Amino acid sequence: MDIALEFTNRLRSLLRAERQAMAEFLVALAEFDRRGLWRERGHTSLFSFLHRELKLSAGSAQLRKTAAELIQRYPGVERALREGKLCLSSVCELAKVVTAENCAGILPRFFGLSSRDAAAVAASIRPVEIPPRREVVVPVRLAVPATGPVTASLDTAALAPARVVVLHAHETPPASAATEPAAPTPQAAWVVAVPAARPSSVDWLDGDQARMHLTVSKAFLKKLDAARDALSHAMPGASREDVLEAALEELLAQRARRKGLTARPQKTVRPSTRPDHIPAHVRREVWERDGGRCTFLLPSGELCGSTHQLELDHIVPRAQGGPSTADNLRIRCRGHNLEEARRVLGDALVNAYAGRPHAGSP
Repeated sequence: MDIALEFTNRLRSLLRAERQAMAEFLVALAEFDRRGLWRERGHTSLFSFLHRELKLSAGSAQLRKTAAELIQRYPGVERALREGKLCLSSVCELAKVVTAENCAGILPRFFGLSSRDAAAVAASIRPVEIPPRREVVVPVRLAVPATGPVTASLDTAALAPARVVVLHAHETPPASAATEPAAPTPQAAWVVAVPAARPSSVDWLDGDQARMHLTVSKAFLKKLDAARDALSHAMPGASREDVLEAALEELLAQRARRKGLTARPQKTVRPSTRPDHIPAHVRREVWERDGGRCTFLLPSGELCGSTHQLELDHIVPRAQGGPSTADNLRIRCRGHNLEEARRVLGDALVNAYAGRPHAGSP
């Protein structure tokens, strides 16, 4: 008995079954999405349903969401997935360029391709516009002991976003790399800019530190340098990171004040003549009580917990005489706030207010 051949045939059969099962899943998911049934499960998007309720990773959820959307528009995608001609990982690249007019012509060009090869085909169909010149700012901190804090910054318009490698003085930089030696000390280092194909936006260095790859405009750099100059008395010798962190702290403090989350709240509550006004002390109480997260309860029993686009929602709507008190307010993300408004006030009124129709609404 040829064991290898037997296993090969079994694996081939399982692979066909896997393709069929994935195709069946995506077809069912497309119908689930077309009906908007994820809303009935308490989610604000199909992605949220896949990620939160079916427990798929963010990447897997996005791939399946994209494939389900394509299946609804282009039947050929379903056939290609069933036959194993189209790889699920290349679907996102196909989605960037496919249209009703070109689907029949370009779909076969993606058959059997990896995501990287599919990206090349997509770029050939719809070339990426050449980005304007950018200043790439990459702060590099040496991990070895030094006579003082060593921070090297590379400002260059000639390089695309780059990977930065630090070589110590006794090492030889790559011959093909543009180099610039630091100060000639025992701990001197070469900063070598090595063009990277597609660096990730954040690379974790350890449990507490990460390196960010950020492409910015010249106007951004001018503002950053002006901010560093403005803080030169309060923060002498501040790095770009220090200035950005100070700016983020100020931005978050401003947002907190708008929510009533101030370190020294007023002891006297001033009366307001506006009926729609929510007093600062009420905002503060609600945000502290709800932990700054959406409190919508999904049918699965899990809290939404989103921290994105949060709003204060009246339990008894203001349009129905609901007061702006802590007991009548809760935190909701915008999606769940709108869904609750639709349930109470109806699609017609909410569509007129929100400016976008509900799936399945007239």
